[in-house]
Amino acid sequence: MKRRDFIKKIGTGSLAAGSALAVAPAVRAGGKRFRWKLVTTWPPNFPIFQDGVKRFAKEIRRMSGGRLSIHVFAGGELIPPLQTFDAVSQGTVEMGHGSAYYWAGKIPAAQFFTAVPFGMNAQGMNAWFYGGDGLKLWQDLYAPHNLVPFPMGNTGVQMGGWFRKRINTLADLKGLKMRIPGLGGKVMARAGVNTVLLAGGEIYTALERGTIDATEWVGPYHDLRLGLYRAAKYYYYPGWHEPGPTLELSINKTAWESLPQDLQLLLKNVAMASNVWMLSEFEARNLEALQTLQHKHHVEVIEFPDEVLRELRQLTTRTLAEEAARNSDFKRIKEKYQAFQATHDAWNKISETAYARALQL
Repeated sequence: MKRRDFIKKIGTGSLAAGSALAVAPAVRAGGKRFRWKLVTTWPPNFPIFQDGVKRFAKEIRRMSGGRLSIHVFAGGELIPPLQTFDAVSQGTVEMGHGSAYYWAGKIPAAQFFTAVPFGMNAQGMNAWFYGGDGLKLWQDLYAPHNLVPFPMGNTGVQMGGWFRKRINTLADLKGLKMRIPGLGGKVMARAGVNTVLLAGGEIYTALERGTIDATEWVGPYHDLRLGLYRAAKYYYYPGWHEPGPTLELSINKTAWESLPQDLQLLLKNVAMASNVWMLSEFEARNLEALQTLQHKHHVEVIEFPDEVLRELRQLTTRTLAEEAARNSDFKRIKEKYQAFQATHDAWNKISETAYARALQL
């Protein structure tokens, strides 16, 4: 009898728990509803980047039971592509998606949260953000601008860029007009390159018309879609300037603080899932696109000469030191970044690097 009573109580308790779970989404869905706008720096229907942001918004709406709906606008549809930082900071819109190094003119230290020449790859960047102090440093840096940033996307190691002529020595770079942002652009400028910053939708036209002589963009999958092979013949690697470029989700701080904790947690976790999804898409698609560029479009895929890479690395060291001398935030975050990279590189020597070497035996 006691056993039957015990089982009956368990069954009743389970039923009650199941009922609570069944109605919980409806209860949550009945709370306050938020209607937000998200602007990006990407062209409409741009694969992985813009598609990933739309996927993010769709997941948020579905998982929140409709409490948080996000209307996504591509670059230029509501806000010019390179004005998303100001739009989110000022509260014109609630969210933005782009790359932190686009705002180097406003916050020089923001560049560390996208990519550093000869710096960490995607795995290292994620370790710094989620396992180290990278995300806190980033959020502290953006707080005075009324912004809350999160990592949301990574391309993996990029290609070195498209050039109209061969690059055999560092001297071959002098005088070139090249689209290249961030710290990589500053290093190239030190090498004698005339650097410019263009949004993604403007790159092909500028290269095709000869407004620029070279450009870096992302990697084979995106570069093929953008048609850059029609405007330049030589495709260089590796992407020394962007070994693990992180994309950013920025949220207006006032809007962020208006959300209940469960929706804040949802945003953080879906952004993290989107970060992984975007990187995985690039890793899965780049090689096939590279083979198409080589075999169908007869692009010459060339590795930068060792001497060019050595000199660019020396210029990187000097560039970072000079930037740090000019800006205290840059200096502080540079020291934090490089300290984490040192530990990550030390581990890589007996993990990833050693394994890659073993595969060549």
